[in-house]
Amino acid sequence: MKTIICSVLLLLTLGSSALAQTAPDAAELTKLLNDFLAGASRNDAAIHERFWADDLIYTRSAGRRVDKAEVMHDVRNSPAPKPTDPKTIYTAEDIRIQQYGDTAVVAFRLVAITDSAGTKHVANLLNSGTFVKRKGKWQVVNWQSTRMPRTEAESKSEVTAADAALQQAILAGDADKVSALTDSSFIWTRGAGQMTRQQLLDELRAGKLKYEKPNAAKVSISVYGDTAVVRGELQSAAQYTITFINQLGVWRAVAMHTSV
Repeated sequence: MKTIICSVLLLLTLGSSALAQTAPDAAELTKLLNDFLAGASRNDAAIHERFWADDLIYTRSAGRRVDKAEVMHDVRNSPAPKPTDPKTIYTAEDIRIQQYGDTAVVAFRLVAITDSAGTKHVANLLNSGTFVKRKGKWQVVNWQSTRMPRTEAESKSEVTAADAALQQAILAGDADKVSALTDSSFIWTRGAGQMTRQQLLDELRAGKLKYEKPNAAKVSISVYGDTAVVRGELQSAAQYTITFINQLGVWRAVAMHTSV
């Protein structure tokens, strides 16, 4: 009897595994995923409406749990992008699909490439979604996103590029690039007092700001998770410190301090 039960359990396990591996709707689900990511890259509300089920539970990589109404509110209330705003393209790699009748689990690595003022930033997240087929249509009822940690070397390389781009934009008086490389809360503390991001942009556009070229040989970078501190020296030997934070894969400056 024990042998018979074990054989039945083995057959059931093999049958379940075969069903999951076969995934007869894999092509349809893959196309649905890729179409959604293309639409999400341009913040297409209709694509979001089609993709998410009304009873969605979505756990974001930042640890926030939302439903479909909240997702759609965020999508529909996003401000119209400006030509100088960072642009992010989403794609899927390493897609795995397991199907169990009218239910399927789709797991993949989300690659988010953001172009910010000519500098590209790459973020990788492990995503998985549970799809349910209702009335012939697949929709997502559960979604989980987990950000993959960067290595310290990768973070330092990205911060080095962000710092160089910011320094060059300030020297060139390029207010649009400076805007893309700084957070809205950015503050510059210097000998003449504090300057907000808007004041900095105004001075750049008016051609009033004077700034020295930094000494590349004197730059050091320390990374603390999603925060990085850049310390350097300007040509006059004045010292500067810039604090960057990582926002969805993009490093932006939040504070700068220069002193003699």
